[in-house]
Amino acid sequence: MSELIIWTLDWVPARPRGFVRDLRLRWACEEAELPYRVKTVPFDDRETNHLAQQPFGQVPFLSDGELQLFESGACLLHLARKSDQLMPRDPLGEAHTLQWVFAALNSIEMVSVPWWFLKISGEEDNGLAGLTGMRLQQLENVLSERDWLAADRFTAADLLMSDVLRVPEVRSFGNRPATEAYVRRVTNRPAFKRAYADQIAHFEAADRTRT
Repeated sequence: MSELIIWTLDWVPARPRGFVRDLRLRWACEEAELPYRVKTVPFDDRETNHLAQQPFGQVPFLSDGELQLFESGACLLHLARKSDQLMPRDPLGEAHTLQWVFAALNSIEMVSVPWWFLKISGEEDNGLAGLTGMRLQQLENVLSERDWLAADRFTAADLLMSDVLRVPEVRSFGNRPATEAYVRRVTNRPAFKRAYADQIAHFEAADRTRT
């Protein structure tokens, strides 16, 4: 089996720790019991120092032997295909998992990220609150009727959707008890806790060596 390497930044400031998206890949590997290593690119000059691996200068990106992938969603699906812990092998379960992975990225994250980014930048009334609230309520309606998004069990779709929803600004926006219970349930999984703790420890260790 080829070696999996998750690439992230060598350091970030305190605020984004626990939310840098290499966590999605760490978590997937922990759930599927896939061995992996973490390597880094420098935080300084991060917009330009790894464009050959990630043309937008972001993290994470993934190495699997000679295969190189970028975008957390694409990397997550690659990992999910390695283990039925993350994606069912039956056609229906796989299709429904893929459907909700793309829903997390396109219907929820694509709306919520611009909204909360503008909000924390001081633009409280940024015109996206209505659409964000509508999408989150539509998801609340789904989660009020099921524990998991696909296949009646945890899949990569839940990993990704809960990671989108656990952003504090999103999590506190409105009153959505089914969504809150869902986020708590998914992030209470031991694999998430290990991945989260490892990312925090990674960046805290970098504090001690950064000048």
